[in-house]
Amino acid sequence: MNNENMNLHPADGPGINETQTLSPNNNDSTEARDDSGSSGIDYRDYRESTHSITSKIAYLIGVKKGIFEKEHSSFDLDIFNKLDADKIARIIRHLCTVRTSIFINFNKINNAFKFEHRGIRTVGEFIPDESVRQLSEDGIDFVKKTSRYLSNHVVEINRLINDRINNCRSLFPMWLNWEYVKDLFIMKDGLTDSGVMAALMVYRSSYNFLPFHAYLNWEGRDEGLIISSDYRFCTWLYQLHNDEFKARNMVTNVGSYVTGNIYDFISSSGSTVLVVDCENSDPFNLSAAFRNLERKYTEKISRIILFDDIHSSTAWKLLADSTGNIPVEHLTVERLMGNKSLVDQALYARVFREFYENKTDSFVLVSSDSDYWPLVSNLPQAKFLVMIEHAKCSPNLKQALEDQHIFYCYLDDFYGGGSEDVKHKAVLAEMRAYIENTVRLNVNDMFEEALRSTRAPFTEDERKRFYRKFIKPMSLVIDDNGDVQIEFGR
Repeated sequence: MNNENMNLHPADGPGINETQTLSPNNNDSTEARDDSGSSGIDYRDYRESTHSITSKIAYLIGVKKGIFEKEHSSFDLDIFNKLDADKIARIIRHLCTVRTSIFINFNKINNAFKFEHRGIRTVGEFIPDESVRQLSEDGIDFVKKTSRYLSNHVVEINRLINDRINNCRSLFPMWLNWEYVKDLFIMKDGLTDSGVMAALMVYRSSYNFLPFHAYLNWEGRDEGLIISSDYRFCTWLYQLHNDEFKARNMVTNVGSYVTGNIYDFISSSGSTVLVVDCENSDPFNLSAAFRNLERKYTEKISRIILFDDIHSSTAWKLLADSTGNIPVEHLTVERLMGNKSLVDQALYARVFREFYENKTDSFVLVSSDSDYWPLVSNLPQAKFLVMIEHAKCSPNLKQALEDQHIFYCYLDDFYGGGSEDVKHKAVLAEMRAYIENTVRLNVNDMFEEALRSTRAPFTEDERKRFYRKFIKPMSLVIDDNGDVQIEFGR
């Protein structure tokens, strides 16, 4: 069979004649699917996953608004509405919807072309009129006069998606590998008729495994509903590229058990102070914890005391951006010897002073260092809640806390997505400090020195025009090694 005939008469595939596009069948229900999938990963430990990434994916691939509106939907309707007002995202959504609709109804549309002499604009029962109309309103036309076969229309849709999908990069967080996401939308060899037909065959074999039957660049298998949560989706996406997803706290949050214990601890306390060992804690994780705890409880913390070594992260200075109106006391502890930190001793002394002099009865201790266990054990009259981090805390400390019925939780289990602005501010602040300490350039002085060296006869008006034309538009050029050159005079 030649390619032309393949375009006109593709073989029937499972479910390909369904006319309802992008609607879930029973197997796509999150309640009906197994939580582990065939990958062997147990996702049931991550029920507190976020759904912002999967809501964006669902929107872009064309999942119907009614799915977002369902009670207990795992998708965020606010995200749908926000993206639907964004022309860039809206174009991709409707292009994907039309592409999937064509694949689902490929035979029927082809028959309408061949036997009823209809065109792509007259098969509204197979391709949603809403999508075609919206694309037209947004200035997108996938119907070309040169398109003789249905596969030609898919080629044009693929070209439009390929040209525009990178515009959606900003919809997703920086920590997520955009190339992995983009790859889901790019049909392999999709700019040729033969590539489209090969993709159609893959789609048919994958039909029952694709989320809501939407086309993805994936040879599907039974993985459950891969867009049921951000954690499941990101784990699956990275595995698809032989990679490991490690940013778990960017897509999951602690459960009600942890937050409930924290709230009970603060509520039952007369006065609570949060003390932080900055050497053995992460400022971004602590910032994330505050952003995910209810303000009505955290505001009952009388103050936060940071015990900082001169070598600790400067990001601690930005913690106040996440803690609301709680006073923050930032203490930098000097070293008597270059290799000996005195943070432990300073923290010890201050906790005892807070307890005996200021009548503070409860402390939230943020540190994964087992050196603080003597402090806890030697102040039995006080109440302690300890915040630790997975990789920094020894099993012995956790066992000691459990034996004394002291509640502890993991800082790096709190959802970290909300603290991205703190992370970015901290890095930018360090970069500005680096520039101020290493680079001193005044363009006026540079211009004057050049005039003196060349003895070029410039009038006052000529100087001003030269400055505006050649110097003011100067830009930085950064090579692949990170070396910077200043470019001007072009």
